[in-house]
Amino acid sequence: MVGAEREPTTDLITVEEPLEIQVSSHDVDESLSITMRTPGEDFELAVGFLFAEGIVKTPNDVVTVEHCGPPSPDRGIHNTVKVTLADDVEFDMASLSRHVFTSSSCGVCGKASLDAISVQLPAKRNDGFRMTQAALSCLPERLTERQAEFSRTGGLHAAALIDADGTILRTREDVGRHNALDKLIGSIVLEDEVGTEHGLLLSGRMSFELIQKAAMAAIPFVAAIGPPSSLAVDLAREQDMTLVGFLKKDRFNVYAAPERVL
Repeated sequence: MVGAEREPTTDLITVEEPLEIQVSSHDVDESLSITMRTPGEDFELAVGFLFAEGIVKTPNDVVTVEHCGPPSPDRGIHNTVKVTLADDVEFDMASLSRHVFTSSSCGVCGKASLDAISVQLPAKRNDGFRMTQAALSCLPERLTERQAEFSRTGGLHAAALIDADGTILRTREDVGRHNALDKLIGSIVLEDEVGTEHGLLLSGRMSFELIQKAAMAAIPFVAAIGPPSSLAVDLAREQDMTLVGFLKKDRFNVYAAPERVL
């Protein structure tokens, strides 16, 4: 404010550090990805990323997940995770590089994007997941209550696993929307809960890649505080996934498969 007095103060800021994800297959180590993330749940993040890319499908595909290399000299944080795959897991680095979509501005057209991932997605679910409007309307407040780090810094996105009654079962936070979801999906994979009848709640907008990740995890119902992109809606409709956006206490929009909203 012009003319106001200035004074130094202390503010809490979200920590952001790079994470390198390495894959070890048949005693060969390869660097797969580097992402900027909020430290915490690094193992889940790595496994969730590999699952979303179709490399890991069950907990049995993962032999070990471990930090490797020295910690960062400034913060003492380990910024490299190595995932060792079981011998029977197929891993083709060249093939992967043609199918990884890391940005909503990756430059591919919408039709090419949908065609490229169609071979990776699991069979469409025959699920009975349904939510009432009343259960949906409670979710924004419940998510805020569960976002511990967001309440301190205001700088994190969240992804939450929900049941049909609107109960939040677990939440993961990260400076990146994709990372938050990878952490959540990684936790589901490691606990062998993929395919159970759960829904997904997101704190921000729904991009194509987030819906892709949810589809890979066979999650039939995605709700978000923010809006979806056009490709997110296209993919949800193709995969018969319910998509709820602009979720507020008193209103929301349904963009795909409205029959799951009672």
